Parts: sequence; structure tokens; C-alpha cells
Amino acid sequence: MLLRLFGAKVGMHVQIMPSVKVWAPWNLALGDYATISHGVDLYTVDQVEVGDHATVSQRAFLCTATHDVDHPNMPLVTAPVRVGAGAWICAEAYIHPGVEIGVDAVAGVRSVVLKSVPDRHVVGGNPARFLRLRFESTGDA
Repeated sequence: MLLRLFGAKVGMHVQIMPSVKVWAPWNLALGDYATISHGVDLYTVDQVEVGDHATVSQRAFLCTATHDVDHPNMPLVTAPVRVGAGAWICAEAYIHPGVEIGVDAVAGVRSVVLKSVPDRHVVGGNPARFLRLRFESTGDA
């Protein structure tokens, strides 16, 4: 309710743990049944969208701002982060400004995601790289 008072768009049955940090709630949109776990940092200088049934696990960092290191004054540069429906951002993953995590995609534990991830792709590592397709062996989806 507090996030809504400060302008966040929060869907139905959303779970947000009390230790979550939100920099600017008015730049946050959470879909129905989204879960934001303990210690997550949502650095919402720009828009952060988390889709329906998506999960952001413990201590993940969704970052929407950086600096232009090639400019002498290093001005702030912002870009939105979007997490698709059914996607999972695993514990301690870092999502870089401008990255889109596709529908049902997974960013693995402690991965550093610098580029967008297509639907159903599982990525991991630093920098994150493609590991496999999600639901590949079970045929679910």
C-alpha cells in the first residue's frame, strides 16, 4: 500500500518483502502475482517493470542508471529494466540498465546480465551467457 501511495503501479496478490529498497516508487510497475524477495534493490531512476508471475529473488539488483565513462563529466545515463511474465531473477543477480528479461526467462544466481535475454532463455555467469532453454526437457510452457 505504501508503494502505491508514492505512485507505484502494483498488481493483485503481489508479494514484496519489507527489506526491499525502491529508489523512486513512481517508476515501478509490478504485475499480478509478482514476488520481490528479501534485500532486493530496485534502483528505479528510470522505469522498472516486473511482469505477472515473475520472481526477483534475494538481494538481486535491478539497476536503471549508470554513467557515461567516455564523457569527461561522466553524466548520468538512464534506461528502463523490464522483467517479462513468468521470468525469474535469481539470488544476487545484477540486471544492467536497458536490459529486458524475456517471458519465462531466467537470470541465474549471481549472474551479471548486461544484454537483453530472449524469452525462455536461461543465462548465467559474469558476464551472463546463454546456458539452455527453459522447459526444454519437460515440454512444459
